[in-house]
This record gives sequence, structure tokens and C-alpha cells, in this order.
Amino acid sequence: MNRRYLARRLLQVPPAVLGILVVAFLLIHLAPGDPILALAGDNGDAAYYAEMRATFGLDRPIPEQLVIFVGNLLRFDLGVSYVQGRPAIDVVLERIPSTLLLTGAALVFSTVVGIWLGLIAGARAHRPADLAINVAALGLHATPSFWLAQLAILTLSLWAGWFPVSGMTNPRSSATGLGLMLDIAHHLILPMIVLASTEIAAVARLTRAGLLDELSRDYVRTARAKGVKEPQVLRRHALRCALIPVATVVGGRVGHLLAGAVLVEAVFGWPGIGRLLLSSVQSRDIPIVLAVLLVIGLTIIIANVITDLVYVRLDPRIRYR
Repeated sequence: MNRRYLARRLLQVPPAVLGILVVAFLLIHLAPGDPILALAGDNGDAAYYAEMRATFGLDRPIPEQLVIFVGNLLRFDLGVSYVQGRPAIDVVLERIPSTLLLTGAALVFSTVVGIWLGLIAGARAHRPADLAINVAALGLHATPSFWLAQLAILTLSLWAGWFPVSGMTNPRSSATGLGLMLDIAHHLILPMIVLASTEIAAVARLTRAGLLDELSRDYVRTARAKGVKEPQVLRRHALRCALIPVATVVGGRVGHLLAGAVLVEAVFGWPGIGRLLLSSVQSRDIPIVLAVLLVIGLTIIIANVITDLVYVRLDPRIRYR
């Protein structure tokens, strides 16, 4: 990849993130509701509410608040949480490892399983295996993640007892080291599968479509005519080219995973930034909401840059300028 192109993409990150946060700031402040009432309740008097607004700078006009916010943002200061009374970025940074574990595991799981299912469907096109995978993919794609999460809890946790109902660890356990890792993995499996379900469907269908398109090309016919075995034709020739659009989707679906993590974390009680974002929106904790959006925006932009790097790896003919 051209280094100049990569440097240009990285230079686009700060203004893109700034634009996201400015738009989010305006939408939050123009939305109905008063964060002071959400924080202090309805039983205070006017003087108390005025003092609270002055404390958090909410008594100033929105344009002035926006200027102050942008100035603080340029100094990497996202303010103090209204609810927790701590720097917002510190609160969010504590939750990032949990969300990265959940979304990272879901991304890897959905990519591997989706490509594998797409390979099976493409290799057995218009056969029972292909039909079954397509029907399952359509069903998963149409199923809301929050409904699937509740169904998974009822069947696999409460009825079968295979997985914990909620949380990241067992609060009654004092395990450390390998025992703690196994405990976290046990709690991770069910929310990871639920979060990855929609992505599995998308990757599988796209892999199948790309594979069928590549199998009809001349270079595949030439490989078969030379006596190359069918598994090698599928994996070494057709699949590699079919994965280029898959890489596009996987990189672009990072945002969908983070959005889905909000609901999945809430249902499973997973202590990540998705659950933090939901509770902060409900309490109108503006600094926390903006800090979470900053992390999400950076993650999506970095994922897009990594996708460009994967393009070149999959197809050396691609060049960026």
C-alpha cells in the first residue's frame, strides 16, 4: 500500500471524529428532556436546579457550550460524568476491554463460521445443504438480536443450564489465572454467539454469491482442465478472490457489531461500553455519551483503514494512490 495514501487516511481521522462528536453534541442538547431533572429528580426547587446547571455549564447558550466543548476536546478533555463525578474518558476506558472482548470474539467467530458456511453452500449450490444454509441465514438475518438474546437465555441458560444468565464472571467465585479465564470464556460464549448471528448470515450469503461468481470464470475452468482437484480449486483459486467483497463487509460491519452490542450487553448484563451507553442515555449523562461515541467513531474508522490493508493482502493487483 502506498504510504502516502495511508498517511492521508490517518490524517482524515481527527476531523472525522470531531465532526461526529459535534453532530452528536448538538443532537443530544436539542433533544427533549433535561439532564438536571434526570440527575436530581423532580423534587428540587428552582434555586437548586439553577445551581446544578451552573455547576455543569448547562446554563449557557448552546453555541457557547459547543465552543467550550470543542476547545476542551482539542485538549483531550471530555468533561466529568454527571452521575459518577469522574472524568468521562476514565469511566469509558474501564469498560472498553469488556466490549473489545465481546465484539472481537463475535467478529472472528462470525467471519470464520460465515466463510465456512458460504464455502459449503457455494460448493454445493442448489443442493439440500445450500438450501438449508440459505434458509438458516435468512432466518438469522431477520431475527432481532434482543429477541434472540432473550430466547437464548430462556432455552440455553434457564432451561438447559449450559450457560450463565448474565454477567462477565461468577461473583461467588474467587478464581484467578486460568480459572478466571475459563470463567470469563464460559460467560462470553452465549452473548458472543447472539451478537455474531446476524453477521454470520451476512458473511455466509456474500461468500456464497462471490464463490459462485468466481467458479464461472475462465481461470477456474483452466485450473480444472489442468487436473487441479476440486478442493484446491475452491480454496486456493476461487475463495481467495471471493473474499475481497467479504473483507469489505466485515470491515464495515464493525459499526453494526458495536450497535448490536448495546442491546446484547444490556440483556446479558455484560459490563461494556454498550451497556454504559444505554444507561447514560437514560440518565442524560452527556459527557459519558460523547466519550462512548468517540470510542465507537475511532473504532469504525480504524476498522476501515485495516480493511484497506486486507484488500492489498488478498489481491496484490489493488493499488491505492
